[in-house]
Amino acid sequence: MIIDKGSDFDTVELSFEEIDKGYTPRQAVAEAKRCLRCPKPACRSGCPIENEIPQFIEALAKGNIGEASAIIAQRSNLPAVCGRVCAHEKQCESYCVLNKKGQGIKIGKLERFIADFDAEMDITEPTACPVLNKGKVAVIGSGPAGLTVAGDLAKQCFDVTVFEAQEEPGGVLMYGIPDFRLNKEVVRREIARIENLGVTFRNKVVIGQEITVDQLFAEGYDAVFLGTGTALPKRMDIPGNELPGVIQAAYFLRVVSLANAGKVSHREIPISIGDKVFVIGAGNVAMDAARTALRLGASKVTVVYRRGESEITALRSEYEDAKAEGVSFLWMSSPVQFIGEEILSAIEVEHTTFDSEGHLVSTGQRETLPADKIVLAIGQRPAARIITSTGGIEVDRNGYVITRERPYGMTTRRGAFAGGDVVHEPATVVLAMREAKKVASGIAMYVEAKKLLEECGEG
Repeated sequence: MIIDKGSDFDTVELSFEEIDKGYTPRQAVAEAKRCLRCPKPACRSGCPIENEIPQFIEALAKGNIGEASAIIAQRSNLPAVCGRVCAHEKQCESYCVLNKKGQGIKIGKLERFIADFDAEMDITEPTACPVLNKGKVAVIGSGPAGLTVAGDLAKQCFDVTVFEAQEEPGGVLMYGIPDFRLNKEVVRREIARIENLGVTFRNKVVIGQEITVDQLFAEGYDAVFLGTGTALPKRMDIPGNELPGVIQAAYFLRVVSLANAGKVSHREIPISIGDKVFVIGAGNVAMDAARTALRLGASKVTVVYRRGESEITALRSEYEDAKAEGVSFLWMSSPVQFIGEEILSAIEVEHTTFDSEGHLVSTGQRETLPADKIVLAIGQRPAARIITSTGGIEVDRNGYVITRERPYGMTTRRGAFAGGDVVHEPATVVLAMREAKKVASGIAMYVEAKKLLEECGEG
């Protein structure tokens, strides 16, 4: 996995190339031809954004890749991304009737092939509206939710500007998912297609600091969408949590992404060759962090989880891949303290079990293990910067933005909408997209009504 363990850390060549190389044209068409064309396709009902799966597979089976791409574009602005990182095994692919024989259609790989082939051969081009006259919308954040809202509204001829705090748009797609799962050139390509729809991107603009939501409305925006995700990591309130060597997974993955892109030195990466690394948590982010640590030369990487293997929140495929690459797992164990004088040197865990009523309880047994780095992958929560700088937007006790059903996604501040992880607990890319599509419809409904009232002199 590690190509070169040079003594100078800046010269370490990291093996972050995408593991899955995708289908060849022959493989893709052969896979598409296996589809049974079910009269009532269950796969579509398993897709959070209700992609027209049987239709694009049939087009591909006939060799009509342009048609297949156009069908996907009706529902998705990020097909190459979804084809790589969506939880297909829990969604569309799990509904395929051929799964009963263990021969389910690889829908995700087909979607990826169509998007990649289309881009490589330049088959289709996004068609921008000749005039963006439906209304002016500001989108804050360029993760999956923000990009979906921007793309959907641009297709309806809204004038959309996306504001992104980082120097490059993409959010978690760019900075939170490792390259071996999602090549960043793929993300840039998808964003370029959205830009070609007429969407404007303004990067390195921190909303709530350089400009507020109130100012956006004063500048003439009819609606504002908050798609800022969950920027603040959750902490473990145990002794030693402030020790150097205790790292947040989101920060770790972001620095590695920046280093791989040449934006910062590899010396900035907080894990070194030979480190003994413990990752706390068992979600997809934990698997990403563990597999990334191995690629950086960690001598051993152990995932610590307070429950058992059957209860992990990570995709089974991500877990199996991590295990195959050499990640170790310490089940039924929970950290009680991080140990060290000036820097981290060990982790103490307490072993757990289930009582007769199924509750997780301590066994009273503890174990101390040498550790060089701890990576916390226990979740994140929304930041409050935008909310505190804007009047009228209410949040619940956990900091998540409160929204309404009609128009869908509008907050307690008229014209301000929210969606994605800033409203719900952090979820998958496609689930954020599903909510964002509903919010985009809500925004369109609101702005059209607003414009109508203004024309009637009631605005």
